[in-house]
Amino acid sequence: MPDIDRPHAWLLTVDGAPQSYVDLDDPTHLEFEYARRLAHVLDTAAEPGAPLDVTHLGGGALTLPRYLAATRPGSRQQVVEADRGLLRLVAERLPLDGASGVDVHGADAREWLDAAPDDSADIVIADVFGGSRVPAHLTTVTYARAADRVLRPGGHYTANLADGAPFAFLRSQLATFAEVFEEIALIAEPSVLRGRRFGNAVLIAAHHPVDVATLARRTAADVFPARVEHGDALRRFIGDARPVRDGEAVPSPEPPDGAFSIG
Repeated sequence: MPDIDRPHAWLLTVDGAPQSYVDLDDPTHLEFEYARRLAHVLDTAAEPGAPLDVTHLGGGALTLPRYLAATRPGSRQQVVEADRGLLRLVAERLPLDGASGVDVHGADAREWLDAAPDDSADIVIADVFGGSRVPAHLTTVTYARAADRVLRPGGHYTANLADGAPFAFLRSQLATFAEVFEEIALIAEPSVLRGRRFGNAVLIAAHHPVDVATLARRTAADVFPARVEHGDALRRFIGDARPVRDGEAVPSPEPPDGAFSIG
């Protein structure tokens, strides 16, 4: 659907839920808060403007790949999207610049990650939803280890997740990635963390300290301010949650009616 306020901007919806927003004139304009939070991770991952090798699990309308191509020219990006019909629609209606450095693959995210070369990415971004739920096979320790294998030393894994109180899914995901990575952090709005509503949360995992101070400043300055949790506060949030093993994984919870719908 076109955005009447921006001449070449488009909103992509799937089953009535907003999925991606793209401004073809200004790829640095990020309409969705969760996309801005993922972009903050990209912005703080290296010196400004330095190119990165990034693997995107989940493509949508290629919002973040376009952003990275604009802010870090010369980056090499692999985008993995299982919905080939969606890829055809985006290629037809919202085409990428041929010199963007973005390669798009129609494949299952877990299968592609399992086959990807070791040490081939500076960042792995997961924004994968089957309908409105994160698929179960992208929630396990085995999956986290696959992401770790693909990352270079000094790399980051980051994921867009969604949950609400009592946060059984989100807490289990934090516990899962804490088993594989020494450092984890979480970005979310205070109202979500307090259990007042269902919403998005961005997970960050690495083997080195995350730049929490810079992320906190950036997320606090957003239109909808968010908080960065890490260290003891995050360990208390995880509580007694256990890492997810293959064979016991389940998708993220179904959002309540109206949580992400429009119109």
